[in-house]
Amino acid sequence: MTEQTEHTLKENATKGKKYGEKTIKGRVVGRNKTVIPEEQVAHLAQLHCTNKEMADFFGVPLQTFVDNFRDIVTKNRLITKQRLRKAQLDLALNKHDRVMLIFLGKVLLGQREDAVLEDNQQVLPWNNEVQVEEEENSNEDQP
Repeated sequence: MTEQTEHTLKENATKGKKYGEKTIKGRVVGRNKTVIPEEQVAHLAQLHCTNKEMADFFGVPLQTFVDNFRDIVTKNRLITKQRLRKAQLDLALNKHDRVMLIFLGKVLLGQREDAVLEDNQQVLPWNNEVQVEEEENSNEDQP
């Protein structure tokens, strides 16, 4: 290192932090009159941060945060869920992802993997013997 570089590094290390003022637009909440930008709350809610995490981030009590931002948090969490559902459907239907097709079939259509009849919880037959017996029984009932 040259002497000039060392001198510059020492200068930078001894410099103090710079402070300034900034005007923030947002909701004024709590006893301390904390200003919280609604856009920032919306962004954190879309990331599915918990109410506690957001309250701690802004430095306000949890209940104060929940009371003042319930509407924004609920709306933006729903937006994320809708975007996720759209992405899943796109992956399943347009890109034909088998795993996603199976998952959505189970979730949206109620499909199941277990081979059990719903009426009496019996395992489904693997051959046609039961079907033949049912046809014989139905033929005996007819005159």
